Amino acid sequence: MATLLWILAVVLVIAGIVSIVRRQLVLGIVLIVVGLLVGPGGVSIFT
Repeated sequence: MATLLWILAVVLVIAGIVSIVRRQLVLGIVLIVVGLLVGPGGVSIFT
């Protein structure tokens, strides 16, 4: 389960960075924050 959370967190952060590059600043910031919260290093919403 931890590996799945890591992969999900990485995908969300990368999607956030891509959104910021495409000038969708708010969406990018939200995706990055959610990615950091979901990751095992952050506050996991699944535990």
